Amino acid sequence: METKEREKRIYRVTLMGSVVNVILLVFKFIAGILGGSAAMIADAVHSLSDFLTDIIIIAFVRISSKPEDEDHDYGHGKYETLATSIIGLALLMVGLYIFYNGARQIWDVMHGAEIEQPGLVALIAAIISILLKEWTYRFTVSVGKKVESQAVIANAWHHRSDALSSIGTAIGIGGAILLGKGWAVLDPVAALVVSVFIVKTALGLLSTSSGELLEKSLPKEVEKKIVDIVESEPEVSEVHHLCTRRIGNNIAIEMHIRMPGEISLKDSHTRASNIERMLRQHFGEHTHINLHVEPLNPKKKREHTKQCTFPIFYLFMIPPFSVLV
Repeated sequence: METKEREKRIYRVTLMGSVVNVILLVFKFIAGILGGSAAMIADAVHSLSDFLTDIIIIAFVRISSKPEDEDHDYGHGKYETLATSIIGLALLMVGLYIFYNGARQIWDVMHGAEIEQPGLVALIAAIISILLKEWTYRFTVSVGKKVESQAVIANAWHHRSDALSSIGTAIGIGGAILLGKGWAVLDPVAALVVSVFIVKTALGLLSTSSGELLEKSLPKEVEKKIVDIVESEPEVSEVHHLCTRRIGNNIAIEMHIRMPGEISLKDSHTRASNIERMLRQHFGEHTHINLHVEPLNPKKKREHTKQCTFPIFYLFMIPPFSVLV
């Protein structure tokens, strides 16, 4: 998919989600105030965080779509990863806030305080929120998978976490209404339970994005696929010093390979170009690939090794006087 088309799809789906978030944000706050529901007001705060993350997505995806420049030799893909991290942090803070607010109200009830019974308007708002946010999640995650955007998928889960939050809110509000004022504590209990799911989702997003920001290697099965593709090229063998990582929506692959020492430089270049072409066909045209070709040593067989450092013999290639400069 072309960069412009990908960017256009991301903007479209994010704007659609923003419209839903603004509508629910206003509706939930009004319903929470009129219905006297702490759980619904907390749900409204969650919708506010959804709206703010939509703005983050729009801003960061435009930056991440920019090509390489003088200051960013590897492109701007990490900005999208950074956006995912911000979304995860926003979710985490919202979850912790809802947990604190619910726990504080439960504590007050345990010490004799009374909680106002929520009104029917809060229950109606919760049901509407469930339907709208689940629908928003489905079309957002579908686009996220098609354009292979972790930030959009993360935002989709933010929508679903809001739907889950509204389910808990609806259960709590509904129970408090049907069972009477003595069961009004179900309202903050529901908010407390939902906050656990929100925090869990946030930690999952932060784990993924932090792994990318900290240059975590690609999964073993992906690296094995890379080795298989490389060694499918005739006369190419012994992949070693394989280093992989993600750069936003793309991946980077660096490795050393061996070829027979007697082949010409032209043949070596042709085979290296074939490898780059096959890797980009499998992993995407914007895959960053760095190949270092070494002559095959027929007397010594080597296994695939993973060592993202320069071989020690490079040190002996440095002129002695350069160390003194």
